[in-house]
Amino acid sequence: MRRIKLTLAYDGTNYSGWQVQPNAVSIQALIQKALERMLRHSVALSGSGRTDAGVHAEGQTAHFDTDSTLSPFRLRHSLNALLPPDIRILDAAQVPNDFHARYSAKGKIYHYHIHLARESNPMTRLYRTPILGPFDREAFEQAALHFPGTHDFASFANEAHRGAAALGSIRTLRRLEIFEQSGGLRLEFEGDGFLYKMVRNIVGTLLETAKGKRTSDEIPQLFEEKDRKKAGATAPAQGLFLMKVLY
Repeated sequence: MRRIKLTLAYDGTNYSGWQVQPNAVSIQALIQKALERMLRHSVALSGSGRTDAGVHAEGQTAHFDTDSTLSPFRLRHSLNALLPPDIRILDAAQVPNDFHARYSAKGKIYHYHIHLARESNPMTRLYRTPILGPFDREAFEQAALHFPGTHDFASFANEAHRGAAALGSIRTLRRLEIFEQSGGLRLEFEGDGFLYKMVRNIVGTLLETAKGKRTSDEIPQLFEEKDRKKAGATAPAQGLFLMKVLY
């Protein structure tokens, strides 16, 4: 039995997210179905983590086991022929049998794209979150300075005691950097792990600061309170990309 690691990209616009769900089309389900059709045996595909409906990926990873002797190159080529064009397998490689797409990960990198220009861009409207009204760039950047480091991110997790947070909600955010890009900003997050909707909840809190609904001085208290209701609203999914899983 061989273990195969997949690296893949997808446009999440038309899907219910990564994870298999009843009565909804998910990315995991489509890849599993294509693998089973190609390999002619059942497949249990394990991803590095779930992405929500509308969230995109340029570097999601997953693994599965097979007794097929098909080469990784042929496997990738054949799999892409069976998948819709908004899901692509970028790489397939045989890995040791103790590799696990989720549990072997040492960290992840996410990008979040914000559109600040007055007019929307038809080419990027599905991949950036438009911000209407006033936007205080200085307040936004000051608030962002509070997030890097090791903190209890319970206030920024929609399920602070379930899933990835079952063993605790303390995470280390190694990097949160803000870069200008055409029409707006790109936020880059790198951490040892992320709780459910953590990035989108951080972005939502930063946006409230930029709009004058809260001050950056309130951020440390949010960590102390460990109460999701006290932090900002969840930012829209369309601006979020899983860029890379670190091993």
